[in-house]
Amino acid sequence: MSSFLNASVGRKFLVSISGLFLITFLAVHLAVNLFLLAGQEAYNMAAHFMATNPAIKIMEPALALGFLLHIVVSAYLTVTNQGTRPQKYSMVDQRKTSSWPSRNMFVLGLLILIFLALHLSNFWYKMKFGGVAYIEYDGVQVQDAYTLVTGKFVIWWYALIYVAGAVFLRLHLLHGFQSAFQTLGLSNQLWYKRLTVIGTVYALIIAAGFAIIPVWFLAGTFLN
Repeated sequence: MSSFLNASVGRKFLVSISGLFLITFLAVHLAVNLFLLAGQEAYNMAAHFMATNPAIKIMEPALALGFLLHIVVSAYLTVTNQGTRPQKYSMVDQRKTSSWPSRNMFVLGLLILIFLALHLSNFWYKMKFGGVAYIEYDGVQVQDAYTLVTGKFVIWWYALIYVAGAVFLRLHLLHGFQSAFQTLGLSNQLWYKRLTVIGTVYALIIAAGFAIIPVWFLAGTFLN
């Protein structure tokens, strides 16, 4: 097992598995975030459910490990591949044989990591370690996450950063989705075409879903 993980194919396997895990998480995270469009109580109760659900608490360390694993192993593979790539390989015009996202996965990953750090510092950290007011619904005290989040999205440059983050995420997913399944063995022409279509649709839905939220609240400041 250790020899497999030490090999290049083993590391690619870890990137694929952790990537698919994070892809699943993105869908769940987007579903919760869309409650923002339903109003303050709906989102606060959804956020409270996620914060107090025992299953979610168990998944938090796994999620953190998944992110760490995906980032570290992906960075290692990128550096290793750059170091072992033959000089003549650079003579080939990759623009004719590969997509822009596939050639820039590492750069896109770094941009998403910067965006993630901003997101965690502004929302997750404050909700986890204090600084968020509480509000009561039917006798239940919950954090007013709605006011915290929407307070940021009415700032134009902050909303713009979130839209840019959604665009970076879409580009990363465009190649990452089908690449993960391809690494796991679904590489024949039929499945490759199917997964490419599914990945393209998934990336669009995820990016549009995350982008529409800050746009919605920013637009509201101009209409009110």
